[in-house]
Amino acid sequence: MPKITREAVKRETGDGACGPYEELRFSDSGGLTQFGAHEEILQPGSSSSTLHWHAEEDEMVYVLDGNVTLREGDTETPLTAGEAACFKAGVETGHCIENRSKAPARLLVIGTRAVRDRVHYPNHDRVQHVDRAHDERRWSNEAGAPADPLP
Repeated sequence: MPKITREAVKRETGDGACGPYEELRFSDSGGLTQFGAHEEILQPGSSSSTLHWHAEEDEMVYVLDGNVTLREGDTETPLTAGEAACFKAGVETGHCIENRSKAPARLLVIGTRAVRDRVHYPNHDRVQHVDRAHDERRWSNEAGAPADPLP
């Protein structure tokens, strides 16, 4: 596989409910399917996601540059360049990373890609059901009734 440069990598950008971000999708650019690895650039005031946890997928975040705040349940922990946080599959504590600083922050995000996963959003009574074998995603509430996706 030839090298993948920052200039040629697949990118995703957005300005959704969690604020502006950019993802450099290295694993997708290399055709990998068993794990995901991307660089996420969070602008000031943005977060990596809504508080969530995965039933089947491990995640790790490594801070490349900047200062961010890890929210894990009711706990907040500052993270700076060279520090990491790991999230084991099945641990029922929601987490996300917030950039409360005045400068962009860069994160390396790595996670397994289970064929099927349930992503729980505890503060919103939502579960995203992911089925990669059929390229399907559906939403329910925690009780299992169909529900609208998060914005």
